[in-house]
Amino acid sequence: MRTDLRKVLALGLPLAGSHLAQFMLAVTDTIMLGWYGVTDLAAGVLGAALFFAVFTFGTGFANAVMPMVATAAASDNDTEVRRATRMGLWLSVAFGIGALPLFWYSGALLTALSQPEDVVPLGEAYMRILGFSLVPALCVMVLKNYLAALGRTQVALWITVASVGLNVVVNYALIFGNLGAPELGVRGAAIATILVNLVTIAALVAYCAWLPQLRRYVLFQRFWRPDWQAMGQVWRLGWPIGVALVAETALFSAAAVMVGWIGTHELAAHGIALEITAMLFMVHLGFSNAATVLVGRARGQRDQAALRAGAKTAVAVSLGFASLTMVLYIAAGPFLVGLFLSPDEPARATIIAIGASFLIVAAVFQLADGAQVMAMGLLRGVQDTRVPMLIAAFSYWGVGLPTSYLMGIHWGFGGEGVWAGLVVGLSTAAVLLMLRFWRGPGRPGAQPWARI
Repeated sequence: MRTDLRKVLALGLPLAGSHLAQFMLAVTDTIMLGWYGVTDLAAGVLGAALFFAVFTFGTGFANAVMPMVATAAASDNDTEVRRATRMGLWLSVAFGIGALPLFWYSGALLTALSQPEDVVPLGEAYMRILGFSLVPALCVMVLKNYLAALGRTQVALWITVASVGLNVVVNYALIFGNLGAPELGVRGAAIATILVNLVTIAALVAYCAWLPQLRRYVLFQRFWRPDWQAMGQVWRLGWPIGVALVAETALFSAAAVMVGWIGTHELAAHGIALEITAMLFMVHLGFSNAATVLVGRARGQRDQAALRAGAKTAVAVSLGFASLTMVLYIAAGPFLVGLFLSPDEPARATIIAIGASFLIVAAVFQLADGAQVMAMGLLRGVQDTRVPMLIAAFSYWGVGLPTSYLMGIHWGFGGEGVWAGLVVGLSTAAVLLMLRFWRGPGRPGAQPWARI
């Protein structure tokens, strides 16, 4: 148990830190655009929301690379490590290029969504630039997952942390016109995102090509040669992951719309509470990634006892962290919400009270969200993604969304009702996904490597 615990923490904590740093890239953009101007901030928020939705689907291919590489490396199959990673990069590049028209013609979409007339031109200009960052951003995710599957999580953490600092400096120059740069506002933030992603991918490529222990995989040798069989494997594993991620993201977007129907103060409190829970969710995501790697390795070694032991330890760690965050939300909810509000904000007391009530519901939310993302990680480790995709879509849209509407809007429980519906949807996903793993590939005597 202690050995497995060390493995989970050694993998999960740096991955959680890397996810938190990646999250801070968006936070720094929001803060600095907020300092520049309200219209530019609104354009940036709209553009970032669209970009994130497209990016989330595209990361399905990067997430497919992690279990494939972990399994291949554990069975000493260097060729399969290289094939899976290369084709993950190929699919990411193809997806990023294919999505460019969506960003280029985004003005029509924003107009159709009845966005403010003064925001639409800026939003379109922002997204036209930001769209070119999609390819390097997705390739960054592929190489991070490649390194994580090989147990090299520290470098991804420190490179991502450095990218946050670089993003602040470039934003400072290009948004506000400092350090001799032109003042570009929201366009400057988009250019900064491109530059940061290009520097990050360059650093990761250099590390992967330079480190002697990684040279054995000759990752970039004859990179231009297609491998249709490996590409098909990454595609079949990756697109269901992307759909499941988009389904969850869309559920939270729909919840924000419903809370907006209730009132402005409720929407502000919802945004703050969601930001807090999203930050701590990154830790669960890191442990989920660690579970994917450990289970993938055990699958590659055809060691069912190690697979079950690693899975149990990862679940226990995630449950322990969820318990701590529950205490934090209940004991310090008003303080946490207050950190996001100006002391002289007229509605400060009202928003804090509403946000604190949301965090009390989020205390239960943490258990459900942590359990479902952990189950997803375990199932990805055994390369089971299609049925989990269906379970996720049913749980989030067939159960969670209708429950949020009924409790929050139809029955009049307000924002707390909307959040309670999220808990129901996430809990449904957690139960069904955990049952699929523990009654399937995680049961004693199972042979989840039979499909290799």
